[in-house]
This record gives sequence, structure tokens and C-alpha cells, in this order.
Amino acid sequence: MKLKKEFIPHETGSESLLIPTGGAGFSGLVKGNKTLGVILGLLTEDTTEEKIIAAMKERFDAPEEVITADVQKVLSALCKIDALGE
Repeated sequence: MKLKKEFIPHETGSESLLIPTGGAGFSGLVKGNKTLGVILGLLTEDTTEEKIIAAMKERFDAPEEVITADVQKVLSALCKIDALGE
């Protein structure tokens, strides 16, 4: 899976944003913290949920269950706005 080209990740320093272009079926703005930014960064290339979780475990000092739940929550939200492609 990977972010569709109609969605552009952006970092403001304190926030992570996902901005849809005119070709996206979603009109709005996705805002989040650095965790979202890391996940979006990983999704700029083809990856899997397992690879994202592994990368997050290396970067953040948190229990695996928390990381897994966070990743699944973000991926679910991105699927709802049709931001992920195969």
C-alpha cells in the first residue's frame, strides 16, 4: 500500500498534514502529530502495515500494542478517505 498521488503529506514543524489535491475525492485536511507524520512518510513508498509497525517500534519507545493500535487507526482513517492505493 502507498499514498495515492492525489494526497500530499506536509510537515509544519509542530503538525503533520495530509493535503488532498483537486483530483482527490476528499475535500478537507487531515491534521495530526509527529506519529502521523512518520506514518505518512513511510507511505510515500510502497509498504505494508507490518513494515510500518516495525519502523515505528524502532523510532518510538512505546509498547508494541500501542504502536500497532495507532498504526491501525491511522490506516483505517486513510482508507475511509480513499487516500491509500495498492
